[in-house]
Amino acid sequence: MARRHSYRAHEASVAGATLVEDGITTAVDDAASVTASAAATSALRVETVETNTMSGPIMVPVRRPLGDTGISTHPLALGGSTFGWTLGRDEAYDVLDRFAGIGGDLIDTADSYAAGRSECILGSWMRTRNTRDRMRIMTKIGRHPDHRGLAPVDIRAAVEDSLQRLGTDRIDVLFFHGDDPEVPLEESLGEVDALITAGKVLTIGAADFSPERLIEARVLAANGLPRFELLTTRYNLMERKPFEGATELVAHAQGLAVLPYFALANGFLGGQVRRRSDVRHDARGHRVAKHLGRRGHRVMSAVDEIAFAHGVQPASIALAWLLAKPTVVAPVASATRSDQVEALIAAASVELHRSELVELDRASA
Repeated sequence: MARRHSYRAHEASVAGATLVEDGITTAVDDAASVTASAAATSALRVETVETNTMSGPIMVPVRRPLGDTGISTHPLALGGSTFGWTLGRDEAYDVLDRFAGIGGDLIDTADSYAAGRSECILGSWMRTRNTRDRMRIMTKIGRHPDHRGLAPVDIRAAVEDSLQRLGTDRIDVLFFHGDDPEVPLEESLGEVDALITAGKVLTIGAADFSPERLIEARVLAANGLPRFELLTTRYNLMERKPFEGATELVAHAQGLAVLPYFALANGFLGGQVRRRSDVRHDARGHRVAKHLGRRGHRVMSAVDEIAFAHGVQPASIALAWLLAKPTVVAPVASATRSDQVEALIAAASVELHRSELVELDRASA
């Protein structure tokens, strides 16, 4: 039976995360531990952010390149799907402040999240905190009630509206929010080409595109149209089959930077819901409840044991498993409270052993 335990945040020099070397937790709390801490920090490959406007100089895990975009970011993207939905402005600000304060810089949203309110909240936060130039903003178009689909006229209008809500002059990564079989892909990419030329979009990605459409898009890119550099898709320990297989092979072959969303299976892998009685009676709770059962218990037992060994929270292990995948650059995970953010950021500082990866693969098969 898996150990049930509570976690206490350790003081550490990597964005508040616990340092782990050879499976032993190291807390930096006295002079005698400085040498060991420095060695662990070096092994984790960290860098210093000198101009973090939220907290001053801090040490963070080395940024990862987002494919061939020329953009490098922290290897965890904060999901904005809760902003304006389950989180009001003040609660969202608290989460964003914590995320930026401990080194996060990649934020994912969409024009359809809360009918655009997510983008509005993010935009107002960046304006009041003066953080736009530090943040990398990804948003998705194609599902807003006013601009459905990927016809050129809808793409153009959707991007203009997103820029206004976000209060910015450019979108770092623009995702097509699902395929639109009614519109030739070359027409959609042609409109994006104009937006890239105008400097309103820096690079593009695909959300939940089939392997066949990704291949078609690469053929079009070979003929001069913009190329998908990123792919976001549902992928986590509880939901592996939709990605593993053809989609993963195509993503690897094309060098796509994969950003799995629902990386914590709607929060289930955070470990707070263990029984039916723990489930909240709302839409988010309904999504979590579907993972309760024998397989969910088996996965969480494995996650708990490994989290205990590393001295981190279960969410950190679930995200570290994703980061160990060769195509994954940054999982997308949401937080409903600011005190949950540290466990998300800490995932980048957890190096899972091969035996632990095998155990997680086996438990979630």
